Amino acid sequence: MDLNFNKNEDQNKLKLSELKRRLAQVRLGGGKSRIEKHHAKGKMTARERIEYLLDDDAEAIEIGVFAGEDMYEEHGGCPSGGVVVKVGHIQGKQCVVVANDATVKAGAWFPITGKKNLRAQEIAMENKLPIIYLVDSAGVYLPMQDEIFPDKEHFGRIFRNNAIMSSMGITQIAAVMGSCVAGGAYLPIMSDEALIVDKTGSIFLAGSYLVKAAIGESIDNETLGGATTHSEISGVTDYKAKDDKDALDKIKNIVDKIGDFDKAGYNRSEAKPPAENPNDIFGILPASRSDQYDMLEIIKRLVDDSEFEQYKEGYGQTILTGYARIDGWAVGIVANQRKVVKTKKGEMQFGGVIYSDSADKATRFIANCNQKKIPLVFLQDVTGFMVGSKSEHGGIIKDGAKMVNAVSNSVVPKFTIVIGNSYGAGNYAMCGKAYDPRLIVAWPSAELAVMSGNSAAKVLLQIEKASLEKSGKAVDAEKEKELFDQIKQRYDDQISPYYAAARLWTDAIIDPLDTRKWVSLGIEAANHAPIEKAFNMGVLQV
Repeated sequence: MDLNFNKNEDQNKLKLSELKRRLAQVRLGGGKSRIEKHHAKGKMTARERIEYLLDDDAEAIEIGVFAGEDMYEEHGGCPSGGVVVKVGHIQGKQCVVVANDATVKAGAWFPITGKKNLRAQEIAMENKLPIIYLVDSAGVYLPMQDEIFPDKEHFGRIFRNNAIMSSMGITQIAAVMGSCVAGGAYLPIMSDEALIVDKTGSIFLAGSYLVKAAIGESIDNETLGGATTHSEISGVTDYKAKDDKDALDKIKNIVDKIGDFDKAGYNRSEAKPPAENPNDIFGILPASRSDQYDMLEIIKRLVDDSEFEQYKEGYGQTILTGYARIDGWAVGIVANQRKVVKTKKGEMQFGGVIYSDSADKATRFIANCNQKKIPLVFLQDVTGFMVGSKSEHGGIIKDGAKMVNAVSNSVVPKFTIVIGNSYGAGNYAMCGKAYDPRLIVAWPSAELAVMSGNSAAKVLLQIEKASLEKSGKAVDAEKEKELFDQIKQRYDDQISPYYAAARLWTDAIIDPLDTRKWVSLGIEAANHAPIEKAFNMGVLQV
């Protein structure tokens, strides 16, 4: 291995180490002391509940673990958005599990909590997966109620989705394992089946204090809405459990009886590991986002037996397209080539830039995958579309629009891996979050923004300088550098993969070596939902 490989490996493994450190911290939820208090009540934590429920927690994937990071510091923070979401297997059946983390503000709903719950429901609805709710929440976080309660994609959308999923035949099971208050009380009751844990679970539209204030009635919470009340008097819940484990065992028994599902029919054969060493990824991927590398070498370390059948190999070379298998599943891969390439006409094309011929090739390939019912995997490391008079005169906007059209109207499941840059319209064409990938994840090396930090800082610096000079303030070289550094630092914070993950622009930041697992579990989930409409790109300028 050369020196450059070793330097890259060191830098990328440092980033992976940072990821693991941050994961360990956020998985503590509200902290060790609150976990201990939770245990003292005879309750398991959200993560303990999910681990007990799943067949193999290590084989599950977690959605939105960094949701809310650094977003609510003035309110004491909201690790993981106060809710844990995983996709895994229960009694051999793939399910979505959503568990309120009562160690974080008693499981109260922040704005990001609502967004994360909606994302969990979206995954269940798109893939027709059973969804399990482990409820332990104090309801809406009142100081921020205006950002979580009234809008279309706010708290009420959860219950609307409950009703829609019921009509779609998607199994929903809710276990009330703690507080379930006010509007939140509708979630378990709008599920197909509801369980409640004796002495710790409670459901009511208004607690005893509010009842006393509103109508003058004096009553304790257990009598008002405890397990005995709802299992034996109101009939609101279907099962009464003696403790958390008993409730989770009952869920396992219910899921175990669910019938088989209609398959979408995606092609799968025996899985094979890559022939090339996946650990080489850390040395191949440059430490700097501006450096070149051969994306084909990354692909060889992600796909089965390192076999990649390229489509239009010699044409539109700044995008790689082709067929492969990942964990046995047949996939079509669309990837940004990150090295400078030379065309047959002798022209040089920059790596990571989408040219007209690249966009045309990708459009045709996406259409082919839709015709053949092959899931699509996008590997993003893109700086955008080519600019300049030659590109504009050649119709780059039209060719880019064709690619965006194909991505938008694709009916096969799409999965997006942000490996490096994800800038500008390149993010859109390569199936960014707005284009409904079933799952979208980032490597620790990813950057998501309208443009690079360096480019954006230069533009913003010119605006800042003009403003200062207009007000009569001189800007010398030293001051200019100071301003540039300040602007770039601020912008760099925003292009971090953690900034994106905190806002659920991506589902997760993952170890590159877990990429195969995420894609495989994603296609397995998508296989629950047969394609219901034909691929049609509508009106298209050709």
